[in-house]
This record gives sequence, C-alpha cells and structure tokens, in this order.
Amino acid sequence: MTQVSTRIASLAISETLAMSQKSNELKAQGIDVINLSVGEPDFNTPDHIKSAAKKAIDDNFSTYSPVPGYLSLRQAVCKKLETENGLSFKPEQIICSNGAKQAVCNAVLSVVNPDDEVIIPAPCWVSYIEMVKLAEGKSIVIKTGIEQDFKITPAQLEAAITPKTRAIIICSPSNPTGSIYSKTELEGLANILAKHPNIIIISDEIYEHISYIGKHESIAQFENVRDRVVIINGVSKAYAMTGWRLGWMAAPQWIASACNKLQGQYTSGASSIAQKAAEAAYLGDQTCVEDMRLAFMRRRDLIVKLASEIEGFKVNKPEGAFYLFPECSYYFGKSYNGRIINTSADLAMFLLEEGHVASVGGLAFEAPNYIRFSYATSDENIIEAMRRVKETLVKLK
Repeated sequence: MTQVSTRIASLAISETLAMSQKSNELKAQGIDVINLSVGEPDFNTPDHIKSAAKKAIDDNFSTYSPVPGYLSLRQAVCKKLETENGLSFKPEQIICSNGAKQAVCNAVLSVVNPDDEVIIPAPCWVSYIEMVKLAEGKSIVIKTGIEQDFKITPAQLEAAITPKTRAIIICSPSNPTGSIYSKTELEGLANILAKHPNIIIISDEIYEHISYIGKHESIAQFENVRDRVVIINGVSKAYAMTGWRLGWMAAPQWIASACNKLQGQYTSGASSIAQKAAEAAYLGDQTCVEDMRLAFMRRRDLIVKLASEIEGFKVNKPEGAFYLFPECSYYFGKSYNGRIINTSADLAMFLLEEGHVASVGGLAFEAPNYIRFSYATSDENIIEAMRRVKETLVKLK
C-alpha cells in the first residue's frame, strides 16, 4: 500500500520551494542560474546574534525548551510589541514556534472547523490556502490587481463575509506583492470586521521591518477588533535568520492556550539555541535591521526601474518586503521554437530554462496573470537577471 491520506493528497506542493529546488538542480549541472524565486534575505545573521547562540551552546541550553518558548524570549517579544507597536501583551499570550509558518498554521488549526470559511485577500502567500485545507475549512479568495496596489477594499471584504466566515488572513507588508496597508486602510477593514464578532483576524506581519514608507501599522491597534487579532511575526526576514526557524504569535489568551496545546502534541518547543539567538535579536542593537532595510530599498528602486523597461510588464512600486510582482499576461499565447506560453507558470519555467533566471508564476499566489521576482540578492545579480529576462522575453513572438 502506497496511498497517502486524503489530507495530504489534497495539498499542493509549495511552488516557491519547487522553483528554488529546480534552480538548484540546474546549478548542480554547472548552469549559471540567478535565483529570484526564494523569499530569503541574502545577508548573514548579524554577529551579535550568532554570538548569543554560541554562548547558549556553551551555557548548555541543550534540553527541551518550554512549549511556548522561554519566558525571557516571550518577555522580549512583549517589550518589542510595546515599544515598537504600542501594544500590550503578557508573556502567556506569546507562543514561539518553529518559524512564523508554524505560527500561522497553529492559529488556523486552532480556530477553524470543517466547512468554516477563511477569507484570504489575493495575491496571497502560497501556504495560506493549503493550511485552510489542512483544517478542512474553505478559502474565500478576494481578488485584487495592480490597479488597486493589490489591496482589498472594505466593500470587497463586506461582500465576502457570510455566516460561515470564521477568520481572515491579512499579510502586510505582503508576500508576494510588497504592498502595505496604511493605517486608514486597516481602520476601514477593522470597522467592517467589528460588525462580525466571531471572525478571528490573523495578521501576518513577518515583513514588518522591511518597509519603505515609515512606521509599521498593525490592525491590532484598533480597539474594536483588538481582542480577536492574532499577530504573526518572527526573526527570519528582519534579522536574516530564516534557517534558525523561530517565529511567534501574540494572541488572545484563549487562542494562545489552544496553540500551546496543539504545538505541545506535534513539535513541542522551538530550538533552544534559536530562541536565545532571537532574544538577542530583539534586545540587541537594531542597526543591522536598518542597514538591511536600506539595502532592500535600494534594490527595490533598481529592479522597479529595470523591470519597467521590459516590454509587456506592468509594474508598480512595492512599499515593503523584497518582491516585485509585475503583470505579465502580454506574453500569454506567444511562443518560441514551438513552446507556447499559456500561463505565468509556463513563463517562469521559460525564463528558468531559456534565460537561467528563477522566478515564481503568479498562479501559486492566486494571481495567474502575474509573476514574482525576489530582489533579496545583490545589485549585480538584479542587473544581470533583468538583462537576461529582457533578452529572453524578446524571443517570444
């Protein structure tokens, strides 16, 4: 018997990880591939954070950690939320997990029952819909486009709500678009959600510190919905700690308790060493965060300029994160050497195999007419990648 469960059979593979793997396979064959498919800072973890991890090893932090995380780390998260976001949480409302991805999944699995509806503004991160599937819920996708900067309106939100709506997942700054909801825009959504007290708001803020427009705004700041907002965050993007696998949630006590119970049964606590490193990240010098943000902003400006010069691409200017998400349907129906481009996934594969640039087709993000490029790479790689993309697309007729 080789039949997997229906639960697993229903899941799609992560397209972002799949494209990154294909890129690595070509590199292993000696092909010079520029990988713009992966959402990972190209910087090294700052030295003071690595030093804290080394000290934790020397200090024998080598036993099981508490399921929700060390108290000292949860206190550091509370301090960060208070000083940076003006939000008050207690340590028992913080659950540290193996990456922000697990924190999102914990929240979904803890509040969604079979057939419950979860509203997901699109374009959206590839894993949200699959997590809802795991919970046997139903994703209600609200489509947006480049003309509205990929952000839903209060009217769209209100139209999507039904008696079965159990949750909404908001991501700001956004993966895959880099769009950011302003305080006024979030307030508009909060006012709609305030009318529906049974809806849980999962606010994915993992790209909080990679913003080019000033202060980060969280929907948790609004009193009329604050008691049912679950904030998701972590150290992977802001501190270049993707491989450390340390994320967290700040949640109403009843949700935090439920997630603690769930996590205790399937992974237990996150890595003890990663937790001590994360504690140093939050309590230490923040200069590294600003240095990386400025580098990403420079790269954002560079890739927007170069992509805007490519025929057929419609480009906006992302306000955060490190992704560009141009509209690319101009190339659908075109071909080269008998190879027809029917979808953005076809286009991404064409760019990989013909131009040796890895990207991700927008279908994976519920946006089939778009393609995602990550600019979490050097200026030189961005310049060369966009040159290759431009030259490769010219072949399509």
